[in-house]
Amino acid sequence: MTSATGNHPRMRILITNDDGIESPGIRWLARTVAHAGYDVVVAAPLSESSGASASMTAVVQDGKIVSEPRELAGCRGIPTFGVAASPAYIVLLALRDAFGPGPDVVLSGINRGANAGAAVVHSGTVGACLTAAHAGLHGLAVSLDVLTPAAASAASGGAAIAALDKIDDEQHHWISGAELAVRLLPSLMHTPPGTVLNLNVPDLHVDGIRGLRQASLARFGQVQMSIAEAGDGYVRTAVQAAEETLEPETDLAALAENFAVVTPIRAPHEDTAVRINVEAVRVQTPSF
Repeated sequence: MTSATGNHPRMRILITNDDGIESPGIRWLARTVAHAGYDVVVAAPLSESSGASASMTAVVQDGKIVSEPRELAGCRGIPTFGVAASPAYIVLLALRDAFGPGPDVVLSGINRGANAGAAVVHSGTVGACLTAAHAGLHGLAVSLDVLTPAAASAASGGAAIAALDKIDDEQHHWISGAELAVRLLPSLMHTPPGTVLNLNVPDLHVDGIRGLRQASLARFGQVQMSIAEAGDGYVRTAVQAAEETLEPETDLAALAENFAVVTPIRAPHEDTAVRINVEAVRVQTPSF
C-alpha cells in the first residue's frame, strides 16, 4: 500500500460502484482519476447491485469468488476486475490485496442517480465507502442526479433504477461528477482517517453547476417505496416521488438549486448519549 500522506503523487485508489462494471459512470471516474496521476485499480460487481448497502454477499463456485479481468473503454492500462460480489465485499477483498496492493483511498461511483438524504443507508455506493472507513481509509461516494422522481417510479421496488431505459446513459454529464470528485480529493485527504464524503452532482455541464455546498442529509431520499399491491402469497412494491417539502440547507435542497453538494458521513458507532439500565435486566434463569 502506498503512502497517502505528504506530497506523494501516486496514492493508490480503488474505484468501485453498485451499478455494475458496465456502467458508464465507473468508466468516466476511472479515466479521470487516472489522468490526474493517481494509481487506479477498478473492481466492481459483475451485475447491478443497487441498494446493497454494506452487505457482504458473493457468488461462490467451488469455494472461489468469481472475478474476471475486464477492459473498460478509455481505460487502457488500468487494472480492472468484474467481481461476482457486493460493493462492500469487493472493498474487503481489495483491502486484503485481492486485486494487487491494497488501496489508500476508495472512490465509489459514479452512481446513476443521487444518493441523498437518510436513504444513503441503503446505498451500495455509500456502503462500499463505509466499509473502507472501518479499516481507517478515506472514502468518497460520487453520484450523478440523473433520475427524475417520475422516471424512478417506472418499476418495482429496488429494481426501479435498474429497470430504467439506459440507452441514453452516455448522454449524461458523467465528466462533471468525475472532475468534481478529483477536485475534492485533496480536501478529503486533509480530513481524519476513516472519513467518508458523500458527493452528489447535478446532471449538468460543469460550467452550469452553481458551486459546491456542504449540507446535511435530508430526512428522506428523493423517492420512497410504497405497496402497490398485496395478494395471496405476494407483495408488489413501487417507487414514488417523496412528497415532503425540501428542507433548507439539506443535500436535496442544494441539488434542486443546481449546486453540487457534499456531506461528511460516519460509519456506525456507539451512541454514548443513551444509557441502558442493565441492572434491571435479569440474566440468570430464576429459580422455581
